[in-house]
Amino acid sequence: MLITRRALGMLLPLIGVAAMIRAVPANALDAADVAKPVSLPDMVLGAADAPVTIVEYAAPTCPHCAAFDREVFPRIKTEYIDTGRVRYVLREFPLNIKDVACQMLARRIADGDGGKYVAVVETMWRQQDRLLEKTTDTLKLIGKQAGLGAEAIEACLKDQALLDRINADRKFAMEVLQVQGTPTFFVGGERIVGEAPFEEFESKIKLLLKT
Repeated sequence: MLITRRALGMLLPLIGVAAMIRAVPANALDAADVAKPVSLPDMVLGAADAPVTIVEYAAPTCPHCAAFDREVFPRIKTEYIDTGRVRYVLREFPLNIKDVACQMLARRIADGDGGKYVAVVETMWRQQDRLLEKTTDTLKLIGKQAGLGAEAIEACLKDQALLDRINADRKFAMEVLQVQGTPTFFVGGERIVGEAPFEEFESKIKLLLKT
């Protein structure tokens, strides 16, 4: 990995965090607290004035996140995001040092574009096995495909300011929103933990659309 020694020391507490299980209580939180970004600008798909916001906390190495993106998210996008009824926010919740490297690179490639950011993370999910086995090589390939040279990729992975902001946002998610693992979703202020079927999202979305 190309992350600095100081960065590695800061990331050690992240290593070994397990994905959440569905048995965790799904307590509702203030939707305003969930919706506001903290250190990093939100990466968003959908209309800014959509009546419902879904926030997902995810990690590139999380198999449950990859399964959701493959099996459930396309239908949510087609039926609710693309039709202007849902605003979707994808936020970082790294589980290990590889996730942090992936998310730093995704932020660099996207350069503030939410659609591009989601597309890069989806590419990482589709290449998850290779990403876990050959992280540096896979990130270099993804960066190269996005037009970044080796020096730009290395500089990105040594960006201490970006690393600090990812850590700050993760701390906020844990301490304020009580996020413990991935994927964790908030539909408005209502929490959904782990892999959930489309129907569970739809029921919560429909309730919010009626209010």
